[in-house]
Amino acid sequence: MNTVSADPQLAEPYLLGWLASLGLDVDYVRAEGNTLYYLGESGEEIPVVDFAGGYGSLILGHNHPEITKYAQQLIASQTPVHAQFSRHPYANDVAVALNRILQRELGTDENYSAIFANTGAEAIEAAVKHAEFDRGLRIAELRERLAGNLAAARAAVAGGAAVAAEAFRLLGVEARDGVAGFEALVAEIERRNAEQTGRPPVLLTLEGGFHGKLVGSVQLTHNEGYRVPFAALATSARFIPAGSAQALKAVVEGERATVFDLVVEGGTVSVAERNSPVFCAFVLEPIQGEGGIRVLTDEFAQEIQRACAEVDCPVIVDEVQSGMGRSGDFLASSAMGLRGDYYALAKSLGGGIAKTSVMLTRQSRYRSEFELVHSSTFAKDAFSCSISRKVLEILEADDGAAYRTIRERGEKLLGTLESVRADFPDVVKDVRGRGLMLGLEFHDQSGSGSETIREAAPLLGYSVAGYLMREHRIRTFPTASAVNTLRFEPSLYLTDAEIQQLDGGLRGACLLFRTHDGAGLTGTAADEV
Repeated sequence: MNTVSADPQLAEPYLLGWLASLGLDVDYVRAEGNTLYYLGESGEEIPVVDFAGGYGSLILGHNHPEITKYAQQLIASQTPVHAQFSRHPYANDVAVALNRILQRELGTDENYSAIFANTGAEAIEAAVKHAEFDRGLRIAELRERLAGNLAAARAAVAGGAAVAAEAFRLLGVEARDGVAGFEALVAEIERRNAEQTGRPPVLLTLEGGFHGKLVGSVQLTHNEGYRVPFAALATSARFIPAGSAQALKAVVEGERATVFDLVVEGGTVSVAERNSPVFCAFVLEPIQGEGGIRVLTDEFAQEIQRACAEVDCPVIVDEVQSGMGRSGDFLASSAMGLRGDYYALAKSLGGGIAKTSVMLTRQSRYRSEFELVHSSTFAKDAFSCSISRKVLEILEADDGAAYRTIRERGEKLLGTLESVRADFPDVVKDVRGRGLMLGLEFHDQSGSGSETIREAAPLLGYSVAGYLMREHRIRTFPTASAVNTLRFEPSLYLTDAEIQQLDGGLRGACLLFRTHDGAGLTGTAADEV
C-alpha cells in the first residue's frame, strides 16, 4: 500500500505513523466516482470503495468527467487565477445561481450577498467577522440614539419638565427635583450603559458542533481537545445542549444586555429599557458531522429561530458538510424550517477539484463596508468560481434530478445500515443521518472479552476503519468527536454493489465484536479471551 522512499518523512510524520499502525497509510494513485486505487505488489491497481467521500466534499464523486473536462478547458484557455482587485463576473454568476436556489428553498425573494473564501473554516470566520462588524455598527447607532435622546431630555428638564419618580427607582438613584437630580440619574444611566455596550460579544453554539480549527472557529468547536489549548486566543462561545429548549432560553436570558434610554413625553422625562446588541451570532450545523452525524430536530431549529429573533441575534448556518445537496435538499436546514442570516458553503462546492467556499449574508443585514476590511488572496478566482458554477448546473439539471437521486440512494444505504443494526443490536447502538450523510454508532467495547478490543475502545472507529480497509477494501472513518460512529458520505453515484460491499464489511466487523475476536479486528496474533 505504501511507496517506499529514502527521503526523511517531514510532512506530518506523527500522523503518518499513527495511520500506519491502523493500516490506513495508503498511497492512492488514481480516483474516479466512488473508487480510489492504490498499487499492489505487482504494480496492479487495487480498487477501494470510498465512503469517506472527502469528508463530504465529493457529492459528485472523484474526478467527475464533466467537471474534469471543464477544468482542463479552463486551464487550456489560460483562465486567470490571480487577477485580484478587478471585475469578477464569474463570482457574481455563482452568487446569482446560489441565490436562485436559496430563494426557492427558503421561499423568499430576499437576496444574499456573497463573500468568497477557500475553506469551510474561513467561510465560518468570515460570517462571524461580519456579524461582529455589524454588531459594532449597531452599538454605535444605539449609542448615537441614546445620546440624542439624552440631549432632548436635558433640554426638557432645563425647560421645567419633571423626571418621573419611577425612573429614579429603576436606577436605584435618590429622587431629587430639578437639574441636580436629573444629572445624578444621567450619571448612573451612562455608567450602566457604558458597561453594557462595552461587554464582549456573546457567541452561541451547540454541544457536539464542529466549525473548524482556525483561531476563531476552533472556539466554536465543542471538542475540548481541539479548543482548550487555544482558548486564550479568541472569544469563547457558550455551548448549548442540542435539543434543550430550556437550556437555550436560560442562556439567552442570562446573557442578554439592556440599556436605559431617556424618553420625553407629555412634559415628563421617563426611562425605558432597550435591548443592547451583545449577541454576535448563533452558529450551528443542521446536521452535526464531526459530532457524530446528529440531525437537529425541526422543533429545536425553530426554537433557536424564535429565541434569536427576540434578541436580534443573527443565525449562522454551517452547511459546509451538510449543504450542496448532501441531505437530499440543497440546504439541510431549509427542510427544518430554519432560515439563516448567514450560510457557509464549501466542500462539494468545489466539485472535488477546486478549493473554494462562500459566506452568504442576508441582504437586510449585510454591511457593504465589510468588503473593505475583509479579503483573501486566493478567493473568488475565475477557476474555482467557474468550477462552482458547473457544480451547481449539474445539481440543478433536469429539475433537480440529483437531489432525488441523493434521497433515493440515501434511503437505500440507510436501509442497509438499519438492517445491520437489527441483526447486531448488541453491537450497533444507533444509525442516523439524512440523505448521503449517515452514521453508524457502535456500542462501547471497553468491556469486551478481548484485551485487544478493550485497548482499541478509546479510538474504536479507527480500528474498524483499518479492518474495513484491510479485509474489505472499504474506506471510511469515524467522526472526529464521536469516534464510535462511522460516517458514510459517498457520492450520489453510489451503486447497489458498493452498498452490498459495505454491508458485508460491517457485518464482518460486528461479528468480530460479538465473538470478541481482537485478532480479526486488528490483523494481529490472537489474544486471550
